[in-house]
Amino acid sequence: MKTHLKIAAVAALLALVAAIAAFAEPMVGDVVGTTPEAATAALTEKGCTVQSFEAEDGQIEARCTDAAGKLAEIYIDPATGAITQIKTGD
Repeated sequence: MKTHLKIAAVAALLALVAAIAAFAEPMVGDVVGTTPEAATAALTEKGCTVQSFEAEDGQIEARCTDAAGKLAEIYIDPATGAITQIKTGD
């Protein structure tokens, strides 16, 4: 009986971790890299499909969409690779 409870507890914990991971999204302060390749990989891992990059006001702007197709503009500090701002269509 105790073994079944342990298995159920582990299964519930794994389901919770998977649910949290599914809601991964880029956040201000995340370091995504200073090259298009690194930023694309990091943003893709966080659920953003990068459409384009451009320089804007001393920042790197990455335009990307999430799984629902919602557009976001992610601003990246070119010196540190950290996300400084996120603008969405909300």
